[in-house]
Amino acid sequence: MKILLAVDGSDCTKKAVAYLVNHDSMLEGGELVILHVQPALPPRVEAFVGHARVKEFHEEEAAKVLAPIEEFVRRHGLAYHARWAVGRPADEIVKASVQEQAHLIVMGTHGHGVLGRALLGSVAQGVLAKAEIPVLLVR
Repeated sequence: MKILLAVDGSDCTKKAVAYLVNHDSMLEGGELVILHVQPALPPRVEAFVGHARVKEFHEEEAAKVLAPIEEFVRRHGLAYHARWAVGRPADEIVKASVQEQAHLIVMGTHGHGVLGRALLGSVAQGVLAKAEIPVLLVR
C-alpha cells in the first residue's frame, strides 16, 4: 500500500506519524510519501525580495518541518520519500495523492468540530471533500 502522510509540524502531525509507526503493518511491502505543504507568500513579497529568496525561504521552512519527521521515520526503519509543495494545502495534498498514486492519505487533525471548521476552515475537511481515495484522520 502506498500512503501519503500530510505533515505540518504540529502536535497533530506527531500523532499521525506515531500512529503509522505503531501500525507499520499498513506499510508492509508498501511505500510512505511524506508531504509538507506551505501556503504561498503574497505576490508583493516575491516582488520585493525576489523569486530566489522566496524559493530559499520555502526550502528552509520545509526542511524545518520535514527533517525531524524524516529522522523519526528513519529510526523506525520505514521506507519513505519526502516532498514539499507550495499552495493551498488541501488542494496540494489531493494533487500529490493523485501524482503519487497513493492508496491512502493519513493526516492529523486538530478536531475543532463543526463550529471550528465553519469559522476557521479545515485542511482535513477540504481533503475529505476532494480526495478520491480513503483518508485516515488521526486526532
